[in-house]
Amino acid sequence: MKSFKYAIVTPSSMGVRITPLERQPVHISNVFMMQATNAETNALSIASSLGLKTKVLTAFVKDSPISLFIKADLHKRGIDYDGVDVPQGGPWGYRHQFNIADSGYGYRAARVGCDRAGEVGLTLNIKDFDTHKIFKQDGAQIFFISGLVSALSVELTEFCLELAKAAKANGSKICFDLNYRDSMCCNRNQKMSQSYKEISKLCDIIIGNDIAFGRCLGIKTPKVGAKNIVIDEYKDMLLSVKKDYPNAQTVISTLRQVTNSNENMWGAITLSDNDLTVIEPKHISVLDRIGGGDAFAGGFMYGYLKEWDIETCTKFGWACGAIATTLLEDYVTLFDENQVWEVFKNNN
Repeated sequence: MKSFKYAIVTPSSMGVRITPLERQPVHISNVFMMQATNAETNALSIASSLGLKTKVLTAFVKDSPISLFIKADLHKRGIDYDGVDVPQGGPWGYRHQFNIADSGYGYRAARVGCDRAGEVGLTLNIKDFDTHKIFKQDGAQIFFISGLVSALSVELTEFCLELAKAAKANGSKICFDLNYRDSMCCNRNQKMSQSYKEISKLCDIIIGNDIAFGRCLGIKTPKVGAKNIVIDEYKDMLLSVKKDYPNAQTVISTLRQVTNSNENMWGAITLSDNDLTVIEPKHISVLDRIGGGDAFAGGFMYGYLKEWDIETCTKFGWACGAIATTLLEDYVTLFDENQVWEVFKNNN
């Protein structure tokens, strides 16, 4: 049996997020918290905080203090990294992305502004990574892709697809969190959808929601924005995904309804082979909603790596997502597994 050095490996474009203190709006604030962030390492943090080895494949701006800040944060979180240092190229050259976020409060909605011009992650190229060492010599049990990095450009989609093929050829399971955003596709929906479909053909696990499955894969979905979630409609959607992508053993949809910025309804539905697991949407408290979906993906993958049954993986992922919304940081650093099960137990 092949041995794997890493539990999860993922490609990513790292950046920072700045958020006003005390949940104030951005435009009237002058004191901000800065954190290193992105969807992919948010998902890795569950496994890394519980002792599993993880790695991010990324790029850095050479001699940048923001780059050093990001590297130090990854080291603190126990996440290995592999990536070239790209010369900045002057003040109009490369930099790390900035997300500027207002967490919202009550009925004042959260707002996130993405400033990604000149993002160094756009330089990610397969030639900068030793895929033989990463996937054959070291090995990765799961190769995880988020739609947020694969959607950056047509070239980045191809980059993710090439990595997924190399991972698959060396025994990795492929997990794809579609993580669709209209703002990321920049009038490239048709091209992006075709590339997402190519990646999905390789996947063992596909995670999304009604919008993502519809926009990325062209699947018929429940009515977007409906006040009442009809589980049978979501089951039909997941069955359609499995029909179109028979390699996918497990297909998952997270379920989120926003009551206000302080409270969401949070649930999940998982179809694995022919077994359905449903966590009906439940009220969760929200300090900051960013990272909830990433934590679900990370929690589910952790359970999968531990060889838990799919129902247990889904419950663990749901609770990790619920924990993420109670934190100011986008990612979850767990004390132990019991911390997660306490959250699940107390919400049932």
